[in-house]
Amino acid sequence: MRRFLAVLLFLALPAQAQDDPPATLIADDIRFDGPAETVTASGTVEVFYGGSILRAARVSYDGRNDRIEVEGPLTLIDENGRTVFLAEFAELDADLQNGVLRSARLVLDRQLQIAATEIERVDGRYTQAYQTVASSCEVCAGNPRPLWEIRARRIIHDAEERQLYFENAQFRAFGIPIAWFPRLRMPDPTRERVSGVLVPEIFGNDNLGTGLMVPYFITLGPHRDLTFAPYVTTDGFAGAELRYRQAFRRGWIEANGQISFDDLTDDDMRGYVFAEGFFVLPRGFALDLQLQGVTDRAYLGTYGIAELDRLESHAIASRTRPGEYTELGFTNYNSLREGEDNSTLPNNILDAEWTRLWNLPGQAGTARLSFTAHSHIRAEDDDMIGRDVSRIGAEAGWRGDWIGPAGLVFAAETALVADFYAISQDSSYPDTDIRFAPAAAAEVSWPFVSVSPRGVTHLVTPTVQLAWSDDGDAEIPNEDSTIVSFDEANLFALNRFPGSDARESGTRMAAGISYTRTDPLGWSLGATVGRVWRDTDPMSFTQGSGLDGEQSDWLVAVGFTLDDRFTLVNRALFDDGFTFTSNETALNWAGERHDLTGLFTFLAADPAEGRPEETSELYLEGGYDFGGGWSADADWRYDFAANDSTRAGLGVAYATECIDVEFSVSRRFTSSANLAPATEFGLTVALNGFGAGRSGRSQNRVCHN
Repeated sequence: MRRFLAVLLFLALPAQAQDDPPATLIADDIRFDGPAETVTASGTVEVFYGGSILRAARVSYDGRNDRIEVEGPLTLIDENGRTVFLAEFAELDADLQNGVLRSARLVLDRQLQIAATEIERVDGRYTQAYQTVASSCEVCAGNPRPLWEIRARRIIHDAEERQLYFENAQFRAFGIPIAWFPRLRMPDPTRERVSGVLVPEIFGNDNLGTGLMVPYFITLGPHRDLTFAPYVTTDGFAGAELRYRQAFRRGWIEANGQISFDDLTDDDMRGYVFAEGFFVLPRGFALDLQLQGVTDRAYLGTYGIAELDRLESHAIASRTRPGEYTELGFTNYNSLREGEDNSTLPNNILDAEWTRLWNLPGQAGTARLSFTAHSHIRAEDDDMIGRDVSRIGAEAGWRGDWIGPAGLVFAAETALVADFYAISQDSSYPDTDIRFAPAAAAEVSWPFVSVSPRGVTHLVTPTVQLAWSDDGDAEIPNEDSTIVSFDEANLFALNRFPGSDARESGTRMAAGISYTRTDPLGWSLGATVGRVWRDTDPMSFTQGSGLDGEQSDWLVAVGFTLDDRFTLVNRALFDDGFTFTSNETALNWAGERHDLTGLFTFLAADPAEGRPEETSELYLEGGYDFGGGWSADADWRYDFAANDSTRAGLGVAYATECIDVEFSVSRRFTSSANLAPATEFGLTVALNGFGAGRSGRSQNRVCHN
């Protein structure tokens, strides 16, 4: 038939109220039967009414009964756009909100499909499907049976509550009946938060046996929820995981914890709690909160919760403005390391800081002023091992940079630190002491730039710095600067100690050269070589820092990048005889279907840093997408000093539009007084199409034969 446009812009249906929106009908052919008050549209028919869209081969409107008969194949899209009906025949009210569809399917959010012999639509809210099959799996021509399906006598969908109610439901996998439920309630795919059972997990551990955990999610209003996950194991242990979340107008909190009843220790009940929060305070301040607590040192490792050797709880209020930073905070540390006594560690710390930067007029440089306060307290009261220290300090500094003739870049820097220390419960130090620590440095660098005809850029920058500083000879215990890192970031720093208790002293010269090659093809290469020379050995740096003696180790850092896909960085410290103090290599390689991260670390022995023997370790972590829904990831940690693996893990996942399956297994090879070597595994199976989906993931609807 020759197609022509026939559009009735305002099809006034008799039963419509005056305020109802008009319907719009578009079809190849429209015929009116006046005496019968019938309108028949055929061809490619589209009806638009109140946000709903009906597409069909033929539509007939009966004005006397205010009903529509639709011959399919037909498609009815609800006004929310996330509910779609497909059928062969339908009888509907004129407003498309009530009626019956036969040989029909209901598709929710393009995920869950419900096929039925008949679907009844009531008030646009309730949909009743009879003799149904529900699944989110794509049915393929070569594999017509879905991976899983739920057959039910009746399914009711409440569009307002976004819930699905199953009657006499049977769950099948690969066509085989697995379970039967007389009544079953599930959220539809558009529902993000609803109380109910979450994905169960099967887990195993050499110390705990095999266990089953069944989480239950409880909504406590629009801004709060609680997840309660009880579990039992084959060894007779039991417990529960808990998570509480709440959102406020100006912040949020989240608390995670677990309680366990086992016979692995003398305690009847064990557990942990990790909580954090963030709040926006008046006048531009922000409050960061964290709480970490555990009943015993072995608990986190035994239950595979976290690999931590120190817990940190804090409350820190801070404000950042252009050129200004303010902070006030309290921190508590709790060591889980074997052999460390928390009563003799400075675990309770109070810090305050105010720092301001000024850009001076013209080329006069940048001035800096900082005031700090610090106090740490040990629980032990005995002399020396119970030492408590408080400090109030101020620091003023200035730095300026100028470009001279022939492209030379000159820089000068000065600083003056004044600290007042109060020391108690340690007779080896005075009760109070004052330190003045001045420092100054002059620096010159000469960058060379070369650009090749095809756009390759070479940048070579030699730099020399002459510096002097004095630590004031005050008798102050070094509590926060016992471990020093020497790298390209602090090669030309006035003070290379990370904290405030220790300061560099004496005259020294630092020299280095950096090279960067940037290629328009997307890759770059960078390298830095440097060293520090002193007039005398300050005897303040440890051997493992690479800065001890009259001359430091050679610092060599090399980095290579290829777009955002490949990064390789190596940093090494070694002496004139090529004896390495430290050597670190980091690798990151990401592709369309794979990712690989590697880290090699070597540290020479340094008893002063708590490392009586050298450390040499390799860590690898990677993942690969095999396609067809299959992926895998693995990690491995190897200790070269012990000549043995310390940890290894493997995870396999199968994810499609209708199911997520994850299996993981890991092995801890090391042992201590708290933990024995153990193997752990976990298995979760989630049916997609109910609720918002796990971790917000979604898969393309494709066939995997």
